[in-house]
Amino acid sequence: MKAIVVTDRTAGTAGMKLVTRPEPAPVIGDVLVEVHASGFVPTELTWDATWTDRRGQDRTPSIPGHELAGVIVALGYGTTGLTVGQRVFGLADWYRDGSLAERIAIEARNVAPLPGDVDFTVGASLPISALTAWQGLFQHGHLQAGQRVLSHGAAGAVGAMVTQLARQAGAYIIGTGRAADRKQALDFGAQEFVDLDKDSLEDVGPVDLVFDVIGGAIQKRSAALIRAGGTLVSVVGAAEARPADGRVVDFVVESDRAQLVEIVQRVRDGRLRTHIGTIAPLDEAVAALNPKKRISGKTVIRCHP
Repeated sequence: MKAIVVTDRTAGTAGMKLVTRPEPAPVIGDVLVEVHASGFVPTELTWDATWTDRRGQDRTPSIPGHELAGVIVALGYGTTGLTVGQRVFGLADWYRDGSLAERIAIEARNVAPLPGDVDFTVGASLPISALTAWQGLFQHGHLQAGQRVLSHGAAGAVGAMVTQLARQAGAYIIGTGRAADRKQALDFGAQEFVDLDKDSLEDVGPVDLVFDVIGGAIQKRSAALIRAGGTLVSVVGAAEARPADGRVVDFVVESDRAQLVEIVQRVRDGRLRTHIGTIAPLDEAVAALNPKKRISGKTVIRCHP
């Protein structure tokens, strides 16, 4: 099968190569999925799990990409609840070969049914972005109606989901980004927008929850805005800042079938829109994942015609 592999941790996305690899075999509890579309998060290439197994042993050349949508073509021993020919989408294990390939062996528990009226490219764009937003807001942030949320990167793949889900939950959303992101962030439901290059973040005033996808100095300044009892939720590693009288939660997104089912239903209902910037075939994936200019939204790779 065709697949994208990485072998050099220092090369970034420029070190990706399109190669021919043996088709994976599903083990106990797995399904083998013909990948129709794959999402990709560039920060994957900085994660230890992309380069090593759970024992810390080198596993390169490895296949990156962990978001997928496709069709089940085989079941591993003992796999129940899913069938050959079923459309699915999901989030692959960090320590196993990923979804930038024509086929992937993935634990059955990590996929959910993909309704026939949802395109594979949409399905592949959802797992990391939507699950990260859902878990950060509701499981870790304990968001309540009427609260004020500061959503960094509000026009990005995760930020757009944070903005929409928080708005639907009855929160007041302040989005941030660059000047070019303003219209997109407001379209996704932000009620205010802060240009981090020009505007004063401190003018935002007290907030109940900060959803941080940036870290560094922006995270520290944001933490100072959190009112007593509020929460800083971070997805960029261990938080460097802490509110004066609040909580800090940094987490790694996990696959959750029930949440995926709820998320895709909201997409079908029109309550949730994904943010796709580029769609490219697998043969052109390396170029698409190394754009010459900044692209807003997620890049999705079509792995099957």
